[in-house]
Amino acid sequence: MSTSERVGSAEAAEAGRAARKQASRTQLGEWRPGPDRADPIGILEQQATTRVPELVRIRYARMAAGQFPFYRGAPAIMAADLAAGPDTGLTVQLCGDAHLSNFGLFASPERALVFDLNDFDETLPGPFEWDVKRLAASVAVAARANGNSDTEAGAAAMAAATAYRETMAQLATLGETEVWYEMVNAEDAAAVLRPQDRKTVEKVINKAKTRTSLQALDKLTEPGPDGEPRIKADPPLVLPISEIEEADLDSVLADYRTSLPEERRVLLDRYQLRDLAMKVVGVGSVGTRCFIALLTGHATGDPLFLQVKQAETSVLANHLRASVFRHQGHRVVHGQRLTQAAGDIFLGWATGPDGRFYYWRQLRDMKGSITIDDMNAEQLGKYANLCGRTLARGHARSGDRVAIAAYLGTGDVFDRAMADFALAYADQTATDHAALLTAIDLGRIDAAT
Repeated sequence: MSTSERVGSAEAAEAGRAARKQASRTQLGEWRPGPDRADPIGILEQQATTRVPELVRIRYARMAAGQFPFYRGAPAIMAADLAAGPDTGLTVQLCGDAHLSNFGLFASPERALVFDLNDFDETLPGPFEWDVKRLAASVAVAARANGNSDTEAGAAAMAAATAYRETMAQLATLGETEVWYEMVNAEDAAAVLRPQDRKTVEKVINKAKTRTSLQALDKLTEPGPDGEPRIKADPPLVLPISEIEEADLDSVLADYRTSLPEERRVLLDRYQLRDLAMKVVGVGSVGTRCFIALLTGHATGDPLFLQVKQAETSVLANHLRASVFRHQGHRVVHGQRLTQAAGDIFLGWATGPDGRFYYWRQLRDMKGSITIDDMNAEQLGKYANLCGRTLARGHARSGDRVAIAAYLGTGDVFDRAMADFALAYADQTATDHAALLTAIDLGRIDAAT
């Protein structure tokens, strides 16, 4: 390391330690709702104003199903809560919604399975601890839902924070390119679990390898009048689209094409768009406009399913500096490309005929997720550890890893603070979920049965 590099590293470390004066590690563990806390149901109602009314009812129903589904659908509520407290000022490209279920397996361009964050709808630059808090609290909420004690829930949340801190310390010693090439593969995901638990992960890995566009062809399509495959309806979750003008589709495809790297445009040109349908996905995203597009290759008719997902303004935008990207789809794609170790080769963005912003990605590309709702306390702790490690790697690509590592320190002060916050915010989630159920019972909120 040169003299200038040593000086730069020392300055970064000093900046990280100085950030403790702005927000101490112990402070980060505190959560108490203030008297002026925004009405959580009001926040959800405000989000609904830009969404498809018929689908918003499905969103409320899914959130009402339990505290963890509610937590998944409420990043806007938590963003307002996080903004009300102190922050470190140590900025990274936030995922914005780094809960347990937004980590999973998918294929790298080299067709290797990797484990990483997989949802960037809310991505925006912001203080690193916002993502860590979102992850830690999700662990506590999930642990309670699985019947674990608060001691076990706190320990699992702490495991995520410990892994984040230790991984960031390790990455702070690596060179820039080494950090960029770091990734967590499927075998790493299996290795963190006990031998008797690895069969579960291996099943997920094997299933992910079969989840391709060719497999989706049998599940999602049926023969059309001309004998060619068409996306089959499954109301209200899958609704074929027939009224979009061909000229509009050509325009959107051309717009999407320009967002791809030049060599990927050549690949896209080898496919022809065959059909389009609206498809309801997730929990927090329900109500936004989301489509699946079926394309087939010119030479052999091989299928390619793309997901076309509406990109709204990030829920973090009201509390952080505005995005440099006017196009919200571009914002999502930038955040994903910057954070993920291996990206989707068809990831891009476009403006729809309705003037709304969208981003495009593969619908099924060997994607898989590990089911958390039947994990015991030990399994959940190990999985939380894996997610914390993965989150740190993603943050290190965009943030000052030396400063963050110095802020976190070598002890467990930060880890214990995150466990405290996780349990306190799990209590808040229970209260907010109950408020949603009351709003449904009183008729304030209309939820699907």
